[in-house]
Order: sequence, then C-alpha cells, then structure tokens
Amino acid sequence: MSASVEMIGDVAVIRMDDGKANVINQAMVASLHAALDEAEAKAKAIVLAGREGRFSGGFDLQALTGSGPEAAIALLDAGAGLLVRLYGNPLPVVAACTGHAIAMGVFILHACDTRIGAAGPYKIGANETINGMVLPIFALELSKDRLNPLHMTKAVVQAFIYDSEGAVEAGYLDHLTSLDKVEAEAIALAGQLAQLPGHAYHGNKLAIRGATLDRIKASIGRHHGK
Repeated sequence: MSASVEMIGDVAVIRMDDGKANVINQAMVASLHAALDEAEAKAKAIVLAGREGRFSGGFDLQALTGSGPEAAIALLDAGAGLLVRLYGNPLPVVAACTGHAIAMGVFILHACDTRIGAAGPYKIGANETINGMVLPIFALELSKDRLNPLHMTKAVVQAFIYDSEGAVEAGYLDHLTSLDKVEAEAIALAGQLAQLPGHAYHGNKLAIRGATLDRIKASIGRHHGK
C-alpha cells in the first residue's frame, strides 16, 4: 500500500495505488504525507492521481468498524489532518480522478484545487447516510465549500451517488476528459499553475479557506460521544 511520487518538470505527480480500491487507512495516510513532504520540497505544483478505474474507495471500513472505537477515531483524525494539509497546501493541487471516488475519496477531491475526472459510468459520492453514519466536521465543512449548494441535500443528506457528468454538476469534479488523458491534462494544468507567484497563490488560498481550515483543525480529537 503506497503513494508514489514522480517529478515531471516542476510538477510532483503523486499516485495512490494499493492494487485494489485505494482505501484510506493509517498506512496510506502515512504514505501520502511522505509523498507530500517530497513534493513540497521539490515541486511547484502537485497532481494527485489514483489508479485506472479507481481514485479512492474511501476509508478502510475494516479499520473503522473492526478495530475498536479508539482506532476508528484515530483514523478519522488522521484523515482530517491529511485533508487540512491538502486544502491549505502552499502549492497548487490538481486531482486526476481516474475512476470511482466514494466517501473519503470525494473529500480528498474537495481538498484539491482543481479536479479533472475521467468521463464514464464511475460512482462518485458520499455514501455515509446509506451506511448509517453521520458525517464528521471535516466532511461537512469541505462539502459546504466545494459542492454546488443546490446539491447539498441530495449529495450529503440523501447520499446520492453520481456518475461522472453528474459529479461535475454537483461540484465533485470541475472538468471531464477521457480516461487516457486525465493524468496528462492534470499535469499540464498543474504546470501552468506552477508559473503563478507562489506566495500570492498560497495567500489567496488561505484567505478564502482559512475559516474552514480552522474549523476542521478545531474538530480534530473531538467526536460525537466523546
């Protein structure tokens, strides 16, 4: 289970690939943080990609439900920390959504600046209501920032799962292209964004996202029932 880094010019391409659903567990979170460490040290922009047909299937449900409440809380907090790092990252972050993105997978998309997706019958959405879960603060805050307000109830409360075209309308994705072009288009866009003055890019990002980031940071370690 790992996230690899490839440097292409000024762009660090981080690819998630566990050979399966790209679930988010402690190992994947640690691997992504290590990849971000490398990217931030070497690059001027980041592309975050999945494997063919799969961006991320969300949190590892076995880790959330089968390892006890403390382990589940620790994983939720680790996920929140990863999202904070992505959403407030000093570098431009472009997502190459190569397929299905469910639950935590869509919150990772929310945390990226621009989301380029593969056109196709992929499942994209937050299924927590279906699974009997109340969304954590980080998921609600990112949804409020990034989703089309007209889709908030449908997407968050009713747990509607979209195809790729619907995901653009809802606000999970910004643009669609064919699967074989997703990563290349994301790299090209990231290369363009890398030319913008970095201090201004980061400053303006924090100006519009700072309050959301603060609310997410304040929620870490505080959960329903604790």
